[in-house]
Amino acid sequence: MSKIEINNIYKIFGNKPQSIMPMVKDGATKEDVLEQTGHTVGLDNVSLKIEEGETFVCMGLSGSGKSTLIRHINRLIDPTEGEIHIDGTNIMNCNPEQLIDWRRNRISMVFQRFGLFPHKTVMQNVGYGLEMQGKSEGERDKIAMEKINDVGLNGFENQFPNQLSGGMQQRVGLARALATNSDIMLMDEAFSALDPLIRSDMQKQLIDLQSELKKTIIFITHDLDESLRLGDHIGILNAGKLVQVGTPVDIIMKPADDYVKAFVKDVNRAKVIKAKIIMKNVNEVNGIDKSNLIKVHEDQFIEEFLPQIVCTSANCEVVDKSGNVKGYITNKELQDSLTKS
Repeated sequence: MSKIEINNIYKIFGNKPQSIMPMVKDGATKEDVLEQTGHTVGLDNVSLKIEEGETFVCMGLSGSGKSTLIRHINRLIDPTEGEIHIDGTNIMNCNPEQLIDWRRNRISMVFQRFGLFPHKTVMQNVGYGLEMQGKSEGERDKIAMEKINDVGLNGFENQFPNQLSGGMQQRVGLARALATNSDIMLMDEAFSALDPLIRSDMQKQLIDLQSELKKTIIFITHDLDESLRLGDHIGILNAGKLVQVGTPVDIIMKPADDYVKAFVKDVNRAKVIKAKIIMKNVNEVNGIDKSNLIKVHEDQFIEEFLPQIVCTSANCEVVDKSGNVKGYITNKELQDSLTKS
C-alpha cells in the first residue's frame, strides 16, 4: 500500500462543475471548456501513487494544476470527482473534526511566501503548530528550539520575521513544518521566492534533513533543475493532465511527449545520470580493453568522472561500495547517455 494514492481526481472551477464533467471526460481541452462554458479545468483525471519516505516533485508551467493538486491532499480544495487515500484511509470521508486532526498532526505545509505571523518571534512561529496540538509551553519551546537548531537559526529564536532575510524566514517556515512531527510535508513553491544562492542552500538543507527524517514530501515547483535535484520521482502536469511520472533519469532519457521533451531539452544530463544507469553489466561486456580502466563508484554522477575520461580516453570500471565490479562504461555508453533525443 502506498502512503498516498490519488485516484481519478477531477477538479472543475465554476458555478456548475458537475454539469461540465461529461464534456471533460469526452476529451474536451481546457481551452474548449473555458471558451464554451466559462469553467476552468484544474485537474483532469489525475491518478498517482506516492510512497512513504520519498520526495515526490510535481512540476509544470503556471496554470498546469500543480498547486491545485497539492491542496487536495490536505483538502484545502475538494475534488469535483475522485478519491484521495492516505495510509489506506479515504480522506474524502473525513468529517470536519477528523480533518482538523489530520491537518494538526499528520500533514504540515511550507508556503511560497513564508506565511509567518509578523507579531510572533521565531520561537513562537515555529511552536505554533505545537500550540494547536495542545502541547505545554515548556514542551513546545523545547521542540521548537531543536528544530530551529536543525535549520541553522540558533541565536535568532527571539527575532521577529521582519528582522530576518527571506532565506531565514523560509527556514522558520521549514522548522515550523518539521516541529509538529507530521509524516507528510507539502511544499508549494517553497523556495521560488528566494534568490539563486539562497535557494540552492535551502535545497541542500532539505536534502540533508530528508536523508535523516524520511518524511513523505510533496514538493511543487516550476523549475526543472530543482525537481531533478530534489525528487525521487517527478510528476509533470500539463493543462491539468498528468503526462508523465518517473525518476529524474526516466524523465530525461524517456520523455513521454513533446511537452516533456521541451522541458528537458537543455538539461545537463551529466549532472543527473549516475554510472550505474548507463553501465553495461559484467556479463554483457565482451572484448573491452581493460588495460586502461578508471574505477568509478556506481552512484557517481557522470560529471564527476567525465573530465578524467576525456583526458585519458579510458573506459570505466564501475564498482559498488564494497569494491565489487558491477559493470563497465565505454565511450559508446557515454555518448549515448549524453546525446539529446
